[in-house]
Amino acid sequence: MELQVERDVLADAVAWAARALPSRPPVPVLAGVLLEAGDDGSLRLSTFDYEVSARVEVPAEVRTAGKVLVSGRLLADISRSLPNRPVTLTTEGSRVVVTCGASRFTLLTMSVDEYPSLPAMPEESGTVPGSEFTEAVAQVTVAASRDETLPILTGVRLEIEGGLLTLLATDRYRLAVRELRWNPSTPDFSTAALVRARTLSDVARSLGSTSTLRMALADGGSDLIGFSADGRQSTSLLVDGEYPKVRALFPAESPTHAVVSTSALTEAVKRVALVAERNTPVRLRFEDGVLSLEAGQGEDAQATEALEASLVGEPIAIAFNPQFLLDGLGALSAPYARLSFTQSTRPAVITGQAEADGEDDDSYRYLLMPVRLAG
Repeated sequence: MELQVERDVLADAVAWAARALPSRPPVPVLAGVLLEAGDDGSLRLSTFDYEVSARVEVPAEVRTAGKVLVSGRLLADISRSLPNRPVTLTTEGSRVVVTCGASRFTLLTMSVDEYPSLPAMPEESGTVPGSEFTEAVAQVTVAASRDETLPILTGVRLEIEGGLLTLLATDRYRLAVRELRWNPSTPDFSTAALVRARTLSDVARSLGSTSTLRMALADGGSDLIGFSADGRQSTSLLVDGEYPKVRALFPAESPTHAVVSTSALTEAVKRVALVAERNTPVRLRFEDGVLSLEAGQGEDAQATEALEASLVGEPIAIAFNPQFLLDGLGALSAPYARLSFTQSTRPAVITGQAEADGEDDDSYRYLLMPVRLAG
């Protein structure tokens, strides 16, 4: 194999492919990035860890076609540090020589024959604006569990019904749901899939900056999902298991709700929570026109703060884990937050609204379990 490629093109491609490399590969070859130079003037880089695959194709001046497997992280470090000049890659026996200006590196190759075959990309299911998908993923993954002993809850459930795409995640203490429009390949497309939250976040970060993100998901029966944009594609195995029926947690109606400035409430919770010991809540009391926040009690440090808030319904006092509350507020893109209640011991629902006296936007809902107070 012999080829020449622009330094920035190579560095970006290697960095993108190498991000999927496992930190502790079960077999040595999975630490490699597969380089394939084609007669059509393309260089394809691939990585795979049996769960997630990544492929990227870039233009190159291919003098001799071929393929080789080298350490992905080492190649990423080298390509990032090279001077801004064309890079030449040449195989010499069991080594690959990387030359750029006066710089020359020699890398050992790994066995291409031992490298597993990458999964085929499923058939495209539809497209979604990259920026909207990125925002939706960020809003939902805050509620996904980090507990690997419950793998189902570490995933984000994707539900598709025609032109509506819904993302859901829960860790049993909160539930986040985001609905957005997308463009299915067929108008009546319908399916559901469970994708690891960390995988979905990585896809959103690495591909979400594009104007259009293509999704590939079989209409039932497949264990694979794919994403692609701008010559880059990634696949991931789905999480196996039955996702809990979490939609039933949302109350049919909420007799009480309050509206408060999202930024003002966020900053107040951060301040008051400074005195909250680990696993102790922040207490909120909503009365007509005023929201009072408290944390700490007894002989411990204490903090209080009051904010302006509108209230519809009866006054209510409720307590939350401060970080969980901040996660929900941080996921809102609206200037005002609406907190809807049934009882102080029942979950509250947070939504956003554009104006203090307007209607809430329920395309994003964050349900949060309260903390029971002693006595």
